[in-house]
Amino acid sequence: MNRSGDILWPGWALLAGDRIGAVGAGEPPEDVRAQAERVIDATHMTVLPGLVNAHTHLSQTFMRGLGDDKPLLQWLKQVAWPLQAAMTPDDMRLASLLGLVENLKCGATAVNQHHKLPGPAFADAALDAAETVGLRFQLARSWVDLGASAEQPNTILAELQRLYDRWHGQADGRITISNGPMVPWRCSDDTMRRAVDWARERNLPTHIHVAEARDEINLMMERCGLRHIEWLDSLHLLGPDVQLVHCVHIDDPEIDLIAESGSTVVHCPTSNMYLASGIAPIPALVRSGVHVALGTDGSASHNSQDLLETMKTAILLAKTGSGDATALLPMDVLRMAMTAGARIMNRSDIGEITPGCKADLTLVDLNRPHIMPVHRPDSALVYNCNGPDVHTVIVDGRVLLDAGRVTMLDEFALMEECRAAAKALMKRASVSIQ
Repeated sequence: MNRSGDILWPGWALLAGDRIGAVGAGEPPEDVRAQAERVIDATHMTVLPGLVNAHTHLSQTFMRGLGDDKPLLQWLKQVAWPLQAAMTPDDMRLASLLGLVENLKCGATAVNQHHKLPGPAFADAALDAAETVGLRFQLARSWVDLGASAEQPNTILAELQRLYDRWHGQADGRITISNGPMVPWRCSDDTMRRAVDWARERNLPTHIHVAEARDEINLMMERCGLRHIEWLDSLHLLGPDVQLVHCVHIDDPEIDLIAESGSTVVHCPTSNMYLASGIAPIPALVRSGVHVALGTDGSASHNSQDLLETMKTAILLAKTGSGDATALLPMDVLRMAMTAGARIMNRSDIGEITPGCKADLTLVDLNRPHIMPVHRPDSALVYNCNGPDVHTVIVDGRVLLDAGRVTMLDEFALMEECRAAAKALMKRASVSIQ
């Protein structure tokens, strides 16, 4: 995934501290081997820049399987909102730990959390969990100032500033903060301008759901007569620092606005299918030069955090939706999960295996019956692989997943604790399993 698109088969990489020190084809020379404290034998594996999950909601880890068979607004009102309202900060910590471990075991080295629970203790709990697991982590602090659960604009800006002062740049720079307005129809014009200005003054991204369901378009049209992308453009808020999640129901003029502004789109294909939201026009966005990243979305509208599985869904949905078997190719989707994912994390030193870049690597074992024989590694990764095929994950030069074993905590003890906490949450929230 370097800028030349090279595939070294076989090849090697030398990690020096938290950076990639050298990369080469063939077998590593003896002088390179001599520098290594440890050699990881990646025979029959593919070594990738770390995968980036560009959009998720870790609070939903405890909601897995409860949102089945519901459209978006019904799903929000009957499942997501009641359970989130009943969560405690400790629930948030445990759900975050579990979700981050799942992301790690599915090959993610970086996660963008669109954080929904507004209290400071909840955000701190998610950030504490990220510091424990050691992944690269961006928390987009969500907010609304219209309708139910609205916050005062000054409260929103004060909390963004508190998070920035307390957390931005922590864990050797792995933890960052961004502005996360929830949806256009629940954000006022004035607060949206103020929050984006706040982020831009600090070189931080803005991360927002747009045009996910048709009902949301209608709500915005009733409010101001504009579609979601048109509204952002009318406020002069589109730009390379803006991350547009979903973009299912956008028209050609809106695609042009996104492309002209340099904004990034985050595609969550499994979630869009799960909620029957529709098919995002990803081939048209790619043809227009728009950077498209890939996200799982939360576990209440995906039921897993498996980004490898999501890559296959993305490519097949693009083909089915367009009727064009060449609508997306394997390398297109790999770039969404790595190169475009680096833009989401607001970094230029991840997303490729190049000397000087951060030592964030994902090793996927291709020596499996459902993958063999491997004629093209890009095809095998997208069409054959899934989370359990991930072998080793390295972030900042630290091995966080070692031959399938999580290195920083007791995975089975965590699952026991989460099982009990999720059961208690269901009881408090009075949400039935239907």
